[in-house]
Amino acid sequence: MKVVAINGSGRKDGNTYLLLKTVLEELEAEGFQTEIIQLAEGKPLQGCVSCYKCMAQKNMKCAITEDPFNEYFAQVSEADGILLGSPVYFSDVTAGMRAFIERCGFVQRANGGVLKRKVGAGVLAVRRAGSNFALASLNYLFLISEMIIPGSSYWNMALGRNPGEVLNDAEGLQTMKTLGRNMAWLIKKTRA
Repeated sequence: MKVVAINGSGRKDGNTYLLLKTVLEELEAEGFQTEIIQLAEGKPLQGCVSCYKCMAQKNMKCAITEDPFNEYFAQVSEADGILLGSPVYFSDVTAGMRAFIERCGFVQRANGGVLKRKVGAGVLAVRRAGSNFALASLNYLFLISEMIIPGSSYWNMALGRNPGEVLNDAEGLQTMKTLGRNMAWLIKKTRA
């Protein structure tokens, strides 16, 4: 079983990465294969242009080919679980994560709902506030895709502004660990 995480931060290996890694370590301890895709490493993702070619072609691809979205979507569509991570910018996810959500939503729907009944969770790195709205932005993709969202011991966020500061948020880190264990349990139950 495999879980793929998408790090929507413009900063490679920053706070969002550390939170995703914390969740994935719990999954790895349960025997899962894991992978983190960092949007900061590739060409920036463009948002959906409403061309609806994905609906016509039904080939598991977005018609926009100038960025790595199709590669990312192929990995996500093959996974049993999906983690989306973002820092909170003005009470929402980053533009890169928003672009991923838009295009992923359309392509998965165009292809028979390929994410249906997979397990999905979002995590956020936040300086102080605004995380609930951003978490809802991540969860809306899971909900409209008929995915299953595991809970945790608190909202899936941790406090930190500068790189590494989330590691000082003990409650936030515990929330990520609990999320990882709950995600592992849920995937095992739904894939049995």
